[in-house]
Amino acid sequence: MNANHHESNGLSRAQRITLRGPAELADALPFVLGFHPTDSVVLVALHGEHGRFGGRVRLGIPRSPREWASTADHLAECLVEGGARSGDRPDGIVVFLCQDPAPGETGRRVMERLKPFAQRLRTACGALDIPVYEALCITDGLYFSYCCPDQRCCPPDGTPLALSGTSVMAAAATYAGVQVRGSLRDMENRLKPRGGPADEEQRAALDTAAASIVPRIIDGAEEKGREELREGTLRLAREVLRRFVNPKRQENAGRPEGTRGRAGAAGAPGTASRVRQIAPGRPAGSTAADDAADDALITVDEAAALVLGLQDRVTRDRAAEWMEGWEGSAALRLWRVLSRRCVPPYQEHAAAPLTLAGWTAWSTGDEPSARVALGLALDADPEYVFARLLHQACNEGLDPESLRSCLRSERDARAAAEQETPPPSRRVRMRAGRRPGTPPSLRKPGHRSGSERRATAGVRPGGAATGRPTSGSPRPGGQRGSRSGR
Repeated sequence: MNANHHESNGLSRAQRITLRGPAELADALPFVLGFHPTDSVVLVALHGEHGRFGGRVRLGIPRSPREWASTADHLAECLVEGGARSGDRPDGIVVFLCQDPAPGETGRRVMERLKPFAQRLRTACGALDIPVYEALCITDGLYFSYCCPDQRCCPPDGTPLALSGTSVMAAAATYAGVQVRGSLRDMENRLKPRGGPADEEQRAALDTAAASIVPRIIDGAEEKGREELREGTLRLAREVLRRFVNPKRQENAGRPEGTRGRAGAAGAPGTASRVRQIAPGRPAGSTAADDAADDALITVDEAAALVLGLQDRVTRDRAAEWMEGWEGSAALRLWRVLSRRCVPPYQEHAAAPLTLAGWTAWSTGDEPSARVALGLALDADPEYVFARLLHQACNEGLDPESLRSCLRSERDARAAAEQETPPPSRRVRMRAGRRPGTPPSLRKPGHRSGSERRATAGVRPGGAATGRPTSGSPRPGGQRGSRSGR
């Protein structure tokens, strides 16, 4: 079971907003989390005499009522113990149950169906000596209170939610730059396979790639073959990454005459160019259209090679270094595409690209998206240690800069070692460049040797990427993993 913690809401400590009553609490929830928590149970800690918002936990509502008791105990303990570790034990808790009605179901029926779960949550918090000040059910554009007996303010048929953007909380959040990213369901759908006929083609590509890649990364595989696979995977990832920065140039690269300008990208050498086309009828600029355009930039064969190549821990860790600037923005889109390509029965393989998506989102300041991606990674593989460590660090409010600094140090140390010891093939080419006894050729004005060339465009040595790439490529790399193969 995975509880998603939300430790900050993006509002400054100096900016105080007073919420009065259930209506304003219900309206504040999306701004507290950064998204609308569809099909979720959320617990928010309150501190001090004035009920200051503190830590929070979120979890999908279990489908079976038989799981409600254990879920309630788990959530209450998670919130209270997390606050105690940080020295800020809650003085009270607010409970939210958010779920859309099933077909033919009313909002009031949802409230009544979830009422035993709300009562169990109140009991679990009370057992830890923490009172529940309010428990709300939010459904079908209404809110219901499980704690307020006054029908004048909380009628049994529910109260309509405030119009979006009209509350004091909405105004304050807008002023503070807090963004609500839509519903949780929409955020998760961006990271899941779409379904449909295209999935069969992707599944076939994954089957084919697995036959050649998996034997080279399993325990006991020859180290030389594993290293060649790592370099090949990172080289392909860097090539694809550039397409997300300059898609038009990359769409036409290597395509047969007469096909240039069409949606899609060239296939990998020696493979058919099988590209998912942009879905028609999608409004320009929408999230769905943007994701479909990203899908069209990578073939099913390339996606299969990258998904399976990232199952190697070292490859995944080096890819984690694409975390800032244009590299971070492009990499986040790439990891989303690869997560959507993990079609059944390859769902568990999504843990690697989902974790990279979560890390990149966190590194670039999008904590709500990071928690969603890391939560899905743990759903795909609950024992994926890299995702667990990142999820815990993000939930505890740690600064990602400490991890970014480690990744930069490893990248720079590796680059320095490669410069000091060029590959053998490079040394051979250097010796064979001219015949013995022939004079060296003069360089053209402005021409620079390899040792004199500038650093890769857009990359500051020892720092984050600052510009957009031209002919350069992103530097590979990543954080060291936490368990073999993960």
